Amino acid sequence: MTLKLMAVGKTDDKQLEALTDRYVNRLKHYIKFEIDFLADIKNVKNLSEAQQKEKEGQLILAKVANTDFLVLLDERGKSFSSEAFAEYLQQRMNSGVKNLIFVIGGPYGFSEAVYERANAKVSLSAMTFSHQMIRLFVVEQLYRGFTILRNEPYHHG
Repeated sequence: MTLKLMAVGKTDDKQLEALTDRYVNRLKHYIKFEIDFLADIKNVKNLSEAQQKEKEGQLILAKVANTDFLVLLDERGKSFSSEAFAEYLQQRMNSGVKNLIFVIGGPYGFSEAVYERANAKVSLSAMTFSHQMIRLFVVEQLYRGFTILRNEPYHHG
């Protein structure tokens, strides 16, 4: 299985980027992992929230195959403890999914088309975080999940 993180927009915070890269490199010891940063939508000042979500949704869906398992990181998604999230990852791997894709949407969330295509929604917190910070949190939780599955000490450190 390939594990992917898809996110709308680039990060401009070098410190967050460096921390995210640290966990990406750790995660790659456990599973094939890729990050796909989708280009920011141009001329957003001229677009309504709905139009921006629609354009971002088109970018997301263009990168998703019919056989991919698509998980939206969404405030209305299911919440997990770290242990339960590790089990969720194990279940996805056991199901024979070729690509498991976690998606971080743009500032206004996802279009209806993306919600319709999604296989699941996961919430990291009831709180709102910047999209740049969420990237770090997701990659760290993915890494933590694999250390839990391997019964390695990171989770309790």
